[in-house]
Amino acid sequence: MFIAMNRFKVRKGSEEAFEKVWMTRESYLDRMPGFVEFHLLKGPEAEDHTLYSSHTVWEARAQFEAWTKSDEFRTAHARAGNERTGSLYLEHPQFEGFEVRQTLRRAGAAA
Repeated sequence: MFIAMNRFKVRKGSEEAFEKVWMTRESYLDRMPGFVEFHLLKGPEAEDHTLYSSHTVWEARAQFEAWTKSDEFRTAHARAGNERTGSLYLEHPQFEGFEVRQTLRRAGAAA
């Protein structure tokens, strides 16, 4: 399993606009082989920003990499330039990718 994460420092006061962009976009992830699940996470607030993270789980790194080279990826990210909302971020998002080494689940929990 592979987890792909992007961390976003969203300008104070731009949280609602940032979340609206994510909640109203078509991601096309469900069309991609190996896609497992997606989470948009809201984290702690700092003086000048709120931390967010997008968290995507894939069956394997190769499937995530295929996603980043796909037409679906280009289409899903075409609106990421904030033409309508102005700059929502303090800096460019930071990507982090992780190979899963261990997963623990509560007994009886859905996989």
